Amino acid sequence: MSVITLAPLREADREQFIKDNQEAFNFGALEEFGRRDDHFEEDDQIISRETIENSIDHGEAYRILCDGKPAGGMVVKVDGDKGDLDLLFVSPKVHSKGIGYSAWCEMEKLHPEVKVWETVTPYFEKRNIHFYVNRCGFHIVEFFNSHHPDPNEPDSFGNADEQFPDGMFRFEKRIER
Repeated sequence: MSVITLAPLREADREQFIKDNQEAFNFGALEEFGRRDDHFEEDDQIISRETIENSIDHGEAYRILCDGKPAGGMVVKVDGDKGDLDLLFVSPKVHSKGIGYSAWCEMEKLHPEVKVWETVTPYFEKRNIHFYVNRCGFHIVEFFNSHHPDPNEPDSFGNADEQFPDGMFRFEKRIER
């Protein structure tokens, strides 16, 4: 059985973390849409460098290690008893081995003060939806779309260059301790 741990992201690993994140996010989009590129933020990337860097700079970034080797990454933001899962990715080379779930369990142990975790994912990310709902115990609590925009980003729908015109799911996990 593999040992999954979380290691705080070191500055020396930042560039590889960004590349690995983009590879993982692109995998899901390309699996769903092929080379159709209307969901990409920049230069064939589903998630831009700027988005990832902003997440790292304003959150807690961790490398997911499988037996001591990088297998993915995670960025969270914690404010008291509320947590936001900003990014979670596992290398496509090691999908379906329980690494993401084990990493999530480690994050919950790392932040026992968090009572409500939130995250979002595009409607088309079936693997993510399965993972969050069926594996990690999140619930879909909102569906952001052109008729119901995200109140934190009211301009995100209805624009011609919108990245995810068919919407985003918002998930919550309430933890009773």
